[in-house]
Amino acid sequence: MAASTTTAPSTTTFWADAERHLVRYGGDFTPEIIDRAAGSFLYTADGRKILDFTSGQMSAILGHSHPEIVATVQRQIATLDHLYSGMLSRPVVDLARRLADTLPAPLEKALLLTTGAESNEAAIRMAKLVTGRHEIVSFARSWHGMTQGAASATYSAGRKGYGPGAPGNFAIPVPNAYRPDFTTADGSLDWQRQLDFAFDLIDAQSTGSLAACLVEPILSSGGIIDPPAGYFAALQAKCRERGMLLILDEAQTGLCRTGTWYAFERDGVVPDILTLSKTLGAGLPLAAVVTSAEIEQEAHERGFLFFTTHVADPLVAAVGNTVLDVLIDDKLDERARSLGAYLRRGLQDLADRHEVVGDIRGRGLLAGLELVVDRETKQSSDELGARVTRRCFELGLHMNIVQLPGMGGVFRIAPPLTATEDELSLALTILDTAIGEACAGLWGRQAEYSEQGRG
Repeated sequence: MAASTTTAPSTTTFWADAERHLVRYGGDFTPEIIDRAAGSFLYTADGRKILDFTSGQMSAILGHSHPEIVATVQRQIATLDHLYSGMLSRPVVDLARRLADTLPAPLEKALLLTTGAESNEAAIRMAKLVTGRHEIVSFARSWHGMTQGAASATYSAGRKGYGPGAPGNFAIPVPNAYRPDFTTADGSLDWQRQLDFAFDLIDAQSTGSLAACLVEPILSSGGIIDPPAGYFAALQAKCRERGMLLILDEAQTGLCRTGTWYAFERDGVVPDILTLSKTLGAGLPLAAVVTSAEIEQEAHERGFLFFTTHVADPLVAAVGNTVLDVLIDDKLDERARSLGAYLRRGLQDLADRHEVVGDIRGRGLLAGLELVVDRETKQSSDELGARVTRRCFELGLHMNIVQLPGMGGVFRIAPPLTATEDELSLALTILDTAIGEACAGLWGRQAEYSEQGRG
Protein backbone atom coordinates (compact mmCIF):
# COMPACT_ATOMS: atom_id res chain seq x y z
CA MET A 1 0.00 0.00 0.00
CA ALA A 2 1.33 3.43 -0.94
CA ALA A 3 2.21 5.72 1.93
CA SER A 4 -0.08 8.67 2.51
CA THR A 5 1.25 12.16 2.03
CA THR A 6 0.41 15.42 3.72
CA THR A 7 1.50 17.58 0.78
CA ALA A 8 -0.72 18.24 -2.20
CA PRO A 9 0.39 16.47 -5.38
CA SER A 10 1.52 18.56 -8.32
CA THR A 11 -1.04 19.58 -10.93
CA THR A 12 0.47 17.11 -13.37
CA THR A 13 0.24 14.28 -10.83
CA PHE A 14 -3.33 15.28 -9.91
CA TRP A 15 -4.60 14.97 -13.48
CA ALA A 16 -2.61 11.78 -14.06
CA ASP A 17 -4.19 10.27 -10.94
CA ALA A 18 -7.64 11.46 -12.02
CA GLU A 19 -7.23 9.90 -15.45
CA ARG A 20 -5.92 6.66 -14.03
CA HIS A 21 -8.29 6.18 -11.10
CA LEU A 22 -11.60 7.97 -11.68
CA VAL A 23 -14.60 6.55 -13.46
CA ARG A 24 -15.94 9.13 -15.91
CA TYR A 25 -19.64 9.65 -15.27
CA GLY A 26 -20.85 12.23 -17.77
CA GLY A 27 -18.74 14.28 -20.16
CA ASP A 28 -15.31 15.72 -19.53
CA PHE A 29 -14.22 17.10 -16.18
CA THR A 30 -13.80 20.88 -15.87
CA PRO A 31 -10.07 21.53 -16.44
CA GLU A 32 -9.40 23.21 -13.09
CA ILE A 33 -8.64 21.92 -9.61
CA ILE A 34 -11.17 23.53 -7.28
CA ASP A 35 -9.47 24.31 -4.00
CA ARG A 36 -12.22 26.04 -2.02
CA ALA A 37 -15.52 27.90 -2.37
CA ALA A 38 -17.18 30.79 -0.55
CA GLY A 39 -20.39 32.64 -1.29
CA SER A 40 -20.93 32.90 -5.05
CA PHE A 41 -17.32 32.09 -5.94
CA LEU A 42 -15.06 29.11 -6.50
CA TYR A 43 -11.30 29.37 -6.06
CA THR A 44 -8.91 27.18 -8.03
CA ALA A 45 -5.63 25.69 -6.89
CA ASP A 46 -3.74 28.13 -9.12
CA GLY A 47 -5.51 31.16 -7.66
CA ARG A 48 -8.28 31.81 -10.16
CA LYS A 49 -11.60 33.19 -8.88
CA ILE A 50 -14.68 31.85 -10.70
CA LEU A 51 -18.25 33.11 -10.31
CA ASP A 52 -20.43 30.03 -9.81
CA PHE A 53 -23.71 30.54 -11.64
CA THR A 54 -24.82 26.93 -11.35
CA SER A 55 -24.85 27.01 -7.50
CA GLY A 56 -22.75 23.85 -7.51
CA GLN A 57 -25.08 21.28 -9.06
CA MET A 58 -28.02 23.73 -8.96
CA SER A 59 -28.13 23.15 -5.22
CA ALA A 60 -26.16 25.67 -3.16
CA ILE A 61 -28.98 28.22 -2.82
CA LEU A 62 -27.27 29.88 0.16
CA GLY A 63 -23.95 30.07 -1.62
CA HIS A 64 -20.90 28.07 -0.63
CA SER A 65 -19.79 27.72 2.99
CA HIS A 66 -22.62 29.81 4.40
CA PRO A 67 -21.56 30.58 8.00
CA GLU A 68 -24.80 29.29 9.53
CA ILE A 69 -24.55 26.02 7.59
CA VAL A 70 -20.91 25.65 8.62
CA ALA A 71 -21.80 26.22 12.28
CA THR A 72 -24.66 23.70 12.12
CA VAL A 73 -22.48 21.00 10.56
CA GLN A 74 -19.71 21.54 13.09
CA ARG A 75 -22.12 21.45 16.02
CA GLN A 76 -24.24 18.54 14.82
CA ILE A 77 -21.45 16.23 13.72
CA ALA A 78 -19.92 16.57 17.17
CA THR A 79 -23.12 15.44 18.88
CA LEU A 80 -25.25 13.25 16.60
CA ASP A 81 -24.43 12.45 12.99
CA HIS A 82 -25.91 9.09 11.95
CA LEU A 83 -28.25 6.52 13.46
CA TYR A 84 -29.75 3.11 12.87
CA SER A 85 -32.45 3.76 10.30
CA GLY A 86 -35.27 2.84 12.66
CA MET A 87 -34.25 5.44 15.23
CA LEU A 88 -35.47 9.05 15.37
CA SER A 89 -33.88 12.30 16.48
CA ARG A 90 -35.17 15.81 17.11
CA PRO A 91 -33.69 17.37 13.94
CA VAL A 92 -35.61 14.86 11.79
CA VAL A 93 -38.99 15.41 13.43
CA ASP A 94 -38.43 19.18 13.54
CA LEU A 95 -37.65 19.31 9.83
CA ALA A 96 -40.68 17.20 8.91
CA ARG A 97 -42.96 19.47 10.93
CA ARG A 98 -41.41 22.64 9.55
CA LEU A 99 -41.61 21.47 5.95
CA ALA A 100 -45.31 20.80 6.46
CA ASP A 101 -45.68 24.36 7.77
CA THR A 102 -44.36 25.71 4.46
CA LEU A 103 -46.79 23.64 2.39
CA PRO A 104 -50.54 23.72 1.73
CA ALA A 105 -52.85 21.03 3.09
CA PRO A 106 -52.96 18.11 2.88
CA LEU A 107 -49.15 17.79 2.46
CA GLU A 108 -47.96 17.00 5.98
CA LYS A 109 -46.06 13.69 6.04
CA ALA A 110 -42.35 13.67 5.16
CA LEU A 111 -39.75 11.00 4.44
CA LEU A 112 -36.18 12.34 4.66
CA LEU A 113 -33.64 10.84 2.27
CA THR A 114 -30.43 11.87 0.47
CA THR A 115 -30.70 12.55 -3.27
CA GLY A 116 -33.27 13.59 -5.83
CA ALA A 117 -33.11 10.20 -7.50
CA GLU A 118 -33.78 8.52 -4.17
CA SER A 119 -36.74 10.77 -3.36
CA ASN A 120 -38.26 10.14 -6.80
CA GLU A 121 -37.65 6.42 -6.42
CA ALA A 122 -39.50 6.45 -3.10
CA ALA A 123 -42.34 8.52 -4.55
CA ILE A 124 -42.76 6.15 -7.49
CA ARG A 125 -42.77 3.11 -5.19
CA MET A 126 -45.32 4.77 -2.94
CA ALA A 127 -47.57 5.67 -5.88
CA LYS A 128 -47.40 2.15 -7.29
CA LEU A 129 -48.17 0.60 -3.92
CA VAL A 130 -51.06 2.91 -3.07
CA THR A 131 -52.75 2.72 -6.48
CA GLY A 132 -51.98 -0.94 -7.07
CA ARG A 133 -50.79 0.03 -10.54
CA HIS A 134 -47.40 0.43 -12.18
CA GLU A 135 -47.47 2.80 -15.18
CA ILE A 136 -45.68 6.16 -14.90
CA VAL A 137 -46.04 9.19 -17.21
CA SER A 138 -43.33 11.87 -17.50
CA PHE A 139 -42.20 14.67 -19.81
CA ALA A 140 -40.16 13.74 -22.87
CA ARG A 141 -37.28 16.01 -21.76
CA SER A 142 -37.41 15.08 -18.07
CA TRP A 143 -34.60 14.38 -15.63
CA HIS A 144 -35.57 12.60 -12.41
CA GLY A 145 -32.42 10.67 -11.48
CA MET A 146 -30.17 7.74 -12.29
CA THR A 147 -31.64 4.92 -10.18
CA GLN A 148 -33.93 2.39 -11.87
CA GLY A 149 -37.38 3.89 -11.37
CA ALA A 150 -36.20 7.49 -11.65
CA ALA A 151 -34.04 6.73 -14.69
CA SER A 152 -36.95 4.97 -16.38
CA ALA A 153 -38.90 8.23 -16.04
CA THR A 154 -35.95 10.28 -17.38
CA TYR A 155 -35.97 11.04 -21.10
CA SER A 156 -33.49 13.88 -21.66
CA ALA A 157 -30.42 11.60 -21.49
CA GLY A 158 -29.07 8.20 -20.51
CA ARG A 159 -31.63 5.89 -22.11
CA LYS A 160 -29.54 3.96 -24.60
CA GLY A 161 -27.34 0.96 -23.92
CA TYR A 162 -28.59 -0.10 -20.49
CA GLY A 163 -31.23 -2.63 -21.42
CA PRO A 164 -34.90 -2.39 -20.54
CA GLY A 165 -36.12 0.17 -18.04
CA ALA A 166 -39.00 -0.34 -15.65
CA PRO A 167 -42.09 -1.54 -17.52
CA GLY A 168 -44.95 0.85 -18.13
CA ASN A 169 -43.14 4.17 -18.55
CA PHE A 170 -44.56 6.67 -21.03
CA ALA A 171 -43.45 10.10 -22.23
CA ILE A 172 -45.64 13.07 -23.10
CA PRO A 173 -44.50 16.13 -25.12
CA VAL A 174 -43.15 19.19 -23.36
CA PRO A 175 -45.21 22.41 -23.66
CA ASN A 176 -42.43 24.58 -25.09
CA ALA A 177 -43.81 27.99 -26.02
CA TYR A 178 -40.64 28.93 -27.92
CA ARG A 179 -40.74 25.83 -30.11
CA PRO A 180 -44.44 24.87 -30.22
CA ASP A 181 -45.53 21.63 -31.87
CA PHE A 182 -49.30 22.27 -31.56
CA THR A 183 -50.24 25.82 -32.48
CA THR A 184 -53.21 28.17 -32.44
CA ALA A 185 -54.19 30.29 -35.43
CA ASP A 186 -51.65 32.96 -34.44
CA GLY A 187 -48.80 30.43 -34.20
CA SER A 188 -48.57 30.31 -30.40
CA LEU A 189 -48.49 27.09 -28.40
CA ASP A 190 -51.84 25.31 -28.11
CA TRP A 191 -50.95 23.44 -24.95
CA GLN A 192 -54.47 22.18 -24.27
CA ARG A 193 -54.65 20.43 -27.66
CA GLN A 194 -51.13 19.09 -27.12
CA LEU A 195 -52.11 17.74 -23.69
CA ASP A 196 -55.31 16.16 -25.02
CA PHE A 197 -53.36 14.48 -27.81
CA ALA A 198 -50.71 13.27 -25.36
CA PHE A 199 -53.24 11.54 -23.15
CA ASP A 200 -55.05 10.06 -26.13
CA LEU A 201 -51.75 8.33 -26.87
CA ILE A 202 -51.24 7.38 -23.23
CA ASP A 203 -54.71 5.82 -23.10
CA ALA A 204 -54.00 3.88 -26.31
CA GLN A 205 -50.75 2.45 -24.88
CA SER A 206 -51.79 1.89 -21.27
CA THR A 207 -52.71 -1.58 -20.08
CA GLY A 208 -55.14 0.04 -17.66
CA SER A 209 -52.55 0.37 -14.93
CA LEU A 210 -51.77 4.10 -14.80
CA ALA A 211 -50.31 4.90 -11.37
CA ALA A 212 -48.83 8.39 -11.49
CA CYS A 213 -47.54 11.33 -13.49
CA LEU A 214 -44.06 12.47 -12.39
CA VAL A 215 -43.05 15.90 -13.73
CA GLU A 216 -40.91 18.96 -12.96
CA PRO A 217 -42.75 22.30 -12.66
CA ILE A 218 -39.90 23.81 -14.70
CA LEU A 219 -37.82 21.39 -16.74
CA SER A 220 -34.18 22.21 -16.05
CA SER A 221 -32.08 19.64 -17.90
CA GLY A 222 -34.79 19.84 -20.55
CA GLY A 223 -33.79 23.43 -21.30
CA ILE A 224 -35.49 25.59 -18.61
CA ILE A 225 -38.95 25.00 -20.05
CA ASP A 226 -41.64 26.71 -17.98
CA PRO A 227 -45.05 25.30 -18.93
CA PRO A 228 -47.74 27.98 -19.36
CA ALA A 229 -50.00 29.00 -16.49
CA GLY A 230 -52.99 26.67 -16.42
CA TYR A 231 -51.09 23.67 -17.76
CA PHE A 232 -50.58 21.89 -14.45
CA ALA A 233 -54.19 22.32 -13.37
CA ALA A 234 -55.22 20.69 -16.65
CA LEU A 235 -52.60 17.96 -16.18
CA GLN A 236 -53.88 17.27 -12.68
CA ALA A 237 -57.41 16.96 -14.10
CA LYS A 238 -56.13 14.35 -16.58
CA CYS A 239 -54.62 12.44 -13.66
CA ARG A 240 -57.81 12.64 -11.60
CA GLU A 241 -59.87 11.31 -14.52
CA ARG A 242 -57.65 8.21 -14.62
CA GLY A 243 -57.14 7.65 -10.90
CA MET A 244 -53.47 8.66 -11.15
CA LEU A 245 -51.42 10.49 -8.56
CA LEU A 246 -49.61 13.71 -9.49
CA ILE A 247 -45.99 13.76 -8.32
CA LEU A 248 -44.11 17.06 -8.65
CA ASP A 249 -40.31 16.97 -8.60
CA GLU A 250 -39.14 20.32 -7.18
CA ALA A 251 -35.47 19.39 -6.85
CA GLN A 252 -34.36 22.68 -8.42
CA THR A 253 -37.46 24.85 -8.11
CA GLY A 254 -38.38 24.25 -4.47
CA LEU A 255 -37.52 26.50 -1.54
CA CYS A 256 -37.71 30.02 -2.96
CA ARG A 257 -35.56 29.75 -6.10
CA THR A 258 -38.40 30.76 -8.45
CA GLY A 259 -39.57 33.62 -6.21
CA THR A 260 -42.16 31.58 -4.35
CA TRP A 261 -41.52 28.83 -1.84
CA TYR A 262 -42.62 26.23 -4.36
CA ALA A 263 -43.06 26.60 -8.10
CA PHE A 264 -46.44 24.84 -8.07
CA GLU A 265 -47.93 27.76 -6.09
CA ARG A 266 -48.26 29.78 -9.31
CA ASP A 267 -50.68 27.23 -10.75
CA GLY A 268 -52.99 26.77 -7.78
CA VAL A 269 -52.45 23.03 -7.68
CA VAL A 270 -51.35 20.80 -4.82
CA PRO A 271 -49.56 17.59 -5.81
CA ASP A 272 -50.42 14.25 -4.26
CA ILE A 273 -46.71 13.70 -3.65
CA LEU A 274 -43.95 16.33 -3.65
CA THR A 275 -40.26 15.50 -3.94
CA LEU A 276 -37.51 17.85 -2.80
CA SER A 277 -33.73 17.53 -2.91
CA LYS A 278 -30.86 19.76 -4.11
CA THR A 279 -32.05 23.08 -2.61
CA LEU A 280 -33.28 21.47 0.63
CA GLY A 281 -29.74 20.68 1.75
CA ALA A 282 -28.26 23.81 0.13
CA GLY A 283 -25.59 21.58 -1.41
CA LEU A 284 -25.49 18.80 1.17
CA PRO A 285 -27.16 15.43 0.46
CA LEU A 286 -30.69 15.89 1.76
CA ALA A 287 -33.98 15.07 0.04
CA ALA A 288 -37.59 14.60 1.04
CA VAL A 289 -40.84 13.02 -0.08
CA VAL A 290 -43.89 14.86 1.25
CA THR A 291 -47.45 13.58 0.94
CA SER A 292 -50.83 13.54 2.64
CA ALA A 293 -51.75 11.62 5.77
CA GLU A 294 -54.26 9.65 3.71
CA ILE A 295 -51.71 8.47 1.15
CA GLU A 296 -49.13 7.75 3.86
CA GLN A 297 -51.66 5.70 5.82
CA GLU A 298 -52.62 3.66 2.75
CA ALA A 299 -48.96 3.07 1.92
CA HIS A 300 -48.20 2.04 5.49
CA GLU A 301 -51.11 -0.40 5.60
CA ARG A 302 -49.86 -1.99 2.40
CA GLY A 303 -46.36 -2.42 3.84
CA PHE A 304 -44.46 0.50 2.28
CA LEU A 305 -40.74 -0.25 2.49
CA PHE A 306 -37.97 2.27 1.88
CA PHE A 307 -35.48 1.35 4.57
CA THR A 308 -32.15 2.81 3.46
CA THR A 309 -28.83 3.42 5.17
CA HIS A 310 -29.22 7.18 5.42
CA VAL A 311 -32.97 7.60 5.79
CA ALA A 312 -33.74 10.13 8.56
CA ASP A 313 -30.10 10.97 9.29
CA PRO A 314 -29.83 13.70 11.96
CA LEU A 315 -26.78 15.53 10.53
CA VAL A 316 -28.35 16.58 7.22
CA ALA A 317 -31.76 17.07 8.86
CA ALA A 318 -30.15 19.67 11.12
CA VAL A 319 -28.75 21.34 8.00
CA GLY A 320 -32.24 21.35 6.47
CA ASN A 321 -33.58 23.17 9.53
CA THR A 322 -30.87 25.79 9.19
CA VAL A 323 -31.69 26.20 5.50
CA LEU A 324 -35.29 26.95 6.46
CA ASP A 325 -34.10 29.40 9.13
CA VAL A 326 -32.05 31.38 6.60
CA LEU A 327 -34.76 31.32 3.92
CA ILE A 328 -37.31 32.68 6.39
CA ASP A 329 -35.11 35.14 8.29
CA ASP A 330 -33.55 36.64 5.15
CA LYS A 331 -36.83 36.57 3.14
CA LEU A 332 -35.09 34.84 0.28
CA ASP A 333 -38.32 34.28 -1.65
CA GLU A 334 -38.64 38.07 -1.96
CA ARG A 335 -34.95 38.34 -2.78
CA ALA A 336 -35.27 35.75 -5.55
CA ARG A 337 -38.13 37.74 -7.08
CA SER A 338 -36.19 41.01 -6.92
CA LEU A 339 -32.89 39.61 -8.15
CA GLY A 340 -34.72 37.53 -10.72
CA ALA A 341 -36.26 40.68 -12.19
CA TYR A 342 -32.83 42.33 -12.26
CA LEU A 343 -31.34 39.27 -13.98
CA ARG A 344 -34.19 39.16 -16.49
CA ARG A 345 -33.62 42.81 -17.46
CA GLY A 346 -29.93 42.14 -17.91
CA LEU A 347 -30.57 39.11 -20.10
CA GLN A 348 -33.03 41.11 -22.17
CA ASP A 349 -30.32 43.74 -22.70
CA LEU A 350 -28.08 40.95 -24.02
CA ALA A 351 -30.86 39.86 -26.37
CA ASP A 352 -31.15 43.41 -27.66
CA ARG A 353 -27.43 43.45 -28.48
CA HIS A 354 -26.90 39.90 -29.72
CA GLU A 355 -29.02 38.35 -32.46
CA VAL A 356 -27.98 34.86 -31.32
CA VAL A 357 -30.06 35.18 -28.14
CA GLY A 358 -33.26 33.50 -29.27
CA ASP A 359 -35.26 33.20 -26.06
CA ILE A 360 -35.15 34.10 -22.37
CA ARG A 361 -37.31 32.14 -19.94
CA GLY A 362 -37.64 30.83 -16.41
CA ARG A 363 -38.72 32.30 -13.10
CA GLY A 364 -36.90 34.04 -10.29
CA LEU A 365 -33.28 32.92 -10.04
CA LEU A 366 -33.74 29.96 -12.37
CA ALA A 367 -33.34 31.42 -15.85
CA GLY A 368 -32.75 30.01 -19.30
CA LEU A 369 -31.11 31.69 -22.27
CA GLU A 370 -31.37 29.88 -25.60
CA LEU A 371 -28.79 30.54 -28.33
CA VAL A 372 -29.65 30.22 -32.01
CA VAL A 373 -27.79 31.17 -35.17
CA ASP A 374 -30.98 32.42 -36.83
CA ARG A 375 -33.90 33.93 -34.90
CA GLU A 376 -36.28 33.39 -37.79
CA THR A 377 -35.65 29.66 -38.24
CA LYS A 378 -34.46 29.11 -34.63
CA GLN A 379 -31.59 27.02 -36.01
CA SER A 380 -29.23 25.89 -33.27
CA SER A 381 -25.46 25.47 -33.17
CA ASP A 382 -23.64 23.16 -30.77
CA GLU A 383 -20.39 24.89 -31.66
CA LEU A 384 -21.68 28.33 -30.72
CA GLY A 385 -22.88 27.12 -27.31
CA ALA A 386 -19.57 25.39 -26.65
CA ARG A 387 -17.61 28.51 -27.61
CA VAL A 388 -19.63 30.77 -25.32
CA THR A 389 -19.40 28.30 -22.42
CA ARG A 390 -15.65 27.93 -22.81
CA ARG A 391 -15.06 31.68 -23.08
CA CYS A 392 -17.21 32.39 -20.02
CA PHE A 393 -15.09 29.99 -18.01
CA GLU A 394 -11.86 31.56 -19.26
CA LEU A 395 -13.19 34.94 -18.16
CA GLY A 396 -14.16 33.68 -14.69
CA LEU A 397 -17.82 32.61 -14.99
CA HIS A 398 -19.01 29.02 -14.66
CA MET A 399 -22.11 28.44 -16.78
CA ASN A 400 -23.87 25.24 -17.75
CA ILE A 401 -25.34 24.70 -21.19
CA VAL A 402 -27.62 21.86 -22.24
CA GLN A 403 -27.75 20.70 -25.85
CA LEU A 404 -30.81 18.70 -26.83
CA PRO A 405 -32.00 17.51 -30.25
CA GLY A 406 -34.29 20.04 -31.87
CA MET A 407 -33.25 22.84 -29.49
CA GLY A 408 -30.54 25.45 -29.40
CA GLY A 409 -27.96 25.50 -26.67
CA VAL A 410 -29.72 26.60 -23.49
CA PHE A 411 -27.81 28.14 -20.61
CA ARG A 412 -29.16 27.14 -17.20
CA ILE A 413 -28.57 30.16 -14.99
CA ALA A 414 -29.02 29.43 -11.29
CA PRO A 415 -26.98 31.70 -9.02
CA PRO A 416 -27.31 31.43 -5.23
CA LEU A 417 -30.25 33.28 -3.69
CA THR A 418 -27.62 35.13 -1.65
CA ALA A 419 -25.95 36.58 -4.75
CA THR A 420 -25.66 40.36 -5.00
CA GLU A 421 -26.63 42.70 -7.82
CA ASP A 422 -22.93 43.38 -8.34
CA GLU A 423 -22.30 39.66 -8.85
CA LEU A 424 -25.22 39.39 -11.27
CA SER A 425 -23.87 42.43 -13.12
CA LEU A 426 -20.42 40.85 -13.33
CA ALA A 427 -21.90 37.64 -14.74
CA LEU A 428 -23.91 39.56 -17.33
CA THR A 429 -20.83 41.52 -18.38
CA ILE A 430 -18.79 38.34 -18.82
CA LEU A 431 -21.61 36.64 -20.71
CA ASP A 432 -21.95 39.70 -22.97
CA THR A 433 -18.23 39.59 -23.78
CA ALA A 434 -18.22 35.83 -24.30
CA ILE A 435 -21.18 35.89 -26.70
CA GLY A 436 -19.64 38.73 -28.71
CA GLU A 437 -16.25 37.04 -28.99
CA ALA A 438 -17.70 33.61 -29.73
CA CYS A 439 -19.90 34.99 -32.49
CA ALA A 440 -17.01 36.94 -34.04
CA GLY A 441 -14.89 33.79 -34.04
CA LEU A 442 -17.63 31.58 -35.42
CA TRP A 443 -18.75 33.96 -38.17
CA GLY A 444 -15.14 34.68 -39.08
CA ARG A 445 -14.40 31.01 -39.50
CA GLN A 446 -17.53 30.46 -41.56
CA ALA A 447 -16.55 33.37 -43.83
CA GLU A 448 -13.08 31.84 -44.21
CA TYR A 449 -14.58 28.47 -45.20
CA SER A 450 -16.89 30.22 -47.65
CA GLU A 451 -13.97 32.07 -49.23
CA GLN A 452 -11.96 28.86 -49.50
CA GLY A 453 -14.94 27.19 -51.16
CA ARG A 454 -15.13 29.92 -53.79
CA GLY A 455 -11.40 29.60 -54.36
